[in-house]
Amino acid sequence: MSGLQTETLAEYILVEYRWIVVITALLPMSLLWKIWSTIRNYVVFKMNSAPKMHDKKVKEVQSQIKRWLAGDRKTKLCTARPGWQAMSFRQALYKKTFTNINVNLVDVLEVDTTNLTVRCEPLVTMGQLSRTLEPLGLALAVVPELDQLTVGGLVMGTGVETSSHIHGLFQHICLQYELVLADGSVVTCSEKENPDLFYAVPWSYGTLGFLTSVVIQLVNAKKFVRLEYHPYTSLSELSTRFRQEALKGQPHDFIEALLFSRDSGVLMTGDMVDEVGADGKMNPIGNWHSEWFFKQVMRHLRNWERGTRGAAVEYIPLRHYYHRHTRSLFWELQDIISFGNNPMFRYLFGWLMPPEVSLLKLTQPEAVAKLYDRAHVIQDMLVPIETLEKAIDCFHKEFEVYPIWLCPFKVFNRPGQLRVSSGDWQMFVDIGVYGVPKAEGFETVPSTRRVEEFVIKNKGFQMLYADTYTTLEEFRQMFDHTLYDKLRNTLPYCKEAFPEIYGKVNRKMTSGYHYTVKTDFGACAKRSLWRGVF
Repeated sequence: MSGLQTETLAEYILVEYRWIVVITALLPMSLLWKIWSTIRNYVVFKMNSAPKMHDKKVKEVQSQIKRWLAGDRKTKLCTARPGWQAMSFRQALYKKTFTNINVNLVDVLEVDTTNLTVRCEPLVTMGQLSRTLEPLGLALAVVPELDQLTVGGLVMGTGVETSSHIHGLFQHICLQYELVLADGSVVTCSEKENPDLFYAVPWSYGTLGFLTSVVIQLVNAKKFVRLEYHPYTSLSELSTRFRQEALKGQPHDFIEALLFSRDSGVLMTGDMVDEVGADGKMNPIGNWHSEWFFKQVMRHLRNWERGTRGAAVEYIPLRHYYHRHTRSLFWELQDIISFGNNPMFRYLFGWLMPPEVSLLKLTQPEAVAKLYDRAHVIQDMLVPIETLEKAIDCFHKEFEVYPIWLCPFKVFNRPGQLRVSSGDWQMFVDIGVYGVPKAEGFETVPSTRRVEEFVIKNKGFQMLYADTYTTLEEFRQMFDHTLYDKLRNTLPYCKEAFPEIYGKVNRKMTSGYHYTVKTDFGACAKRSLWRGVF
């Protein structure tokens, strides 16, 4: 069992034969959930019943807070949503001691086709929104690609996507927030109404109030994305082209890159179009039997290495493109179901994929959770785009995890926690690392700490859905707390009701596992260990 200790027969099976549990139980359960939620959301939206119920649900949130106010107020507040339902892999042990507030807000409230906005509740998912908007010829200006990401998580945390070099982060396409504050009052905020609160909400992780609805900017959508694949076998050349594409005056609609080693990767540029052109082929990558997207991208790189030159062009249905990494959860599913991309498996079981992340987490035994803590990296570091090559060198030295996801994005010079060096905006790059580290001498905490130090030194940021090991002083150096502290000090009962952000996201504050383990990942050990992960 590769040194992984299990305590019961059930735990042994869940660890060593995880793929059997996933295929026979979790995939069918996930399918039933998807069918029920899709039908339920469609009926609610078509009947227009959600707006009528919204005020009632908000009043229920208020009443729960007022009951807390009337009590001894010895505990702080948080949502009652279980940790296993969130996309973050943080343990969130604080929920066991906080007063849990039920926030059952899961609906799209209205779509304004004239002003190109959608108003929705915080537990609406990206898959739910794109499915609702597609028949109307509309889309979010920024669509973070995993189906199960929620609006609330993307507001209170953050979200980035391949259109972010134009539109910025998810927070930058949000026009209005509705919140219930710690005194039980309901407030709306925007650039013109309660602007301080509006700019302080993003990245606040539920420490200023409970989000109850969001108004988001839409764009007119077209049917397809014309996607060009540009393979490179030089990090310097790929980085130069990546910066040029992100910064040019009339950029492509979509830009991203995947690195498959330190020196090789594929840059992808895309544009919305209404018709399939003669310069490329149609590729419906979202079909249940299609090869996983990152494997298709890798094939373009291999063709280049074998001597095929020129950019390949494909036309991809828009919604397929938006959720291109969902079916394989980027590339994480290959460590759960090693044969998941096999053609026979895709044709027989691909229509069941992917399993719900919440179910994977719910059935994860403690032994696997501990292994996950010490032998796996999930991090998104956000650094100025000019530091890309240095950042890749740092990630390679400390983690050596591939593929690496690269996505450029703008940070606008607005109040809040994110700083820019000068001007109206600054271009950053999201470096996403998800997988088992191969770096020699990798140690969970020291290795991550060195990467965090690099990010702070280069005036970058860390996505906080993942583990952060920064000290409080380093955390406040990374994020500008000026406006946040002002709101915390002025909003009634705020400091009494909610912890600071650091208290909800720092590793020491959120997990029961406090250890540093030096790992040795032989090729055989890595695969056998990771049969049980998730």
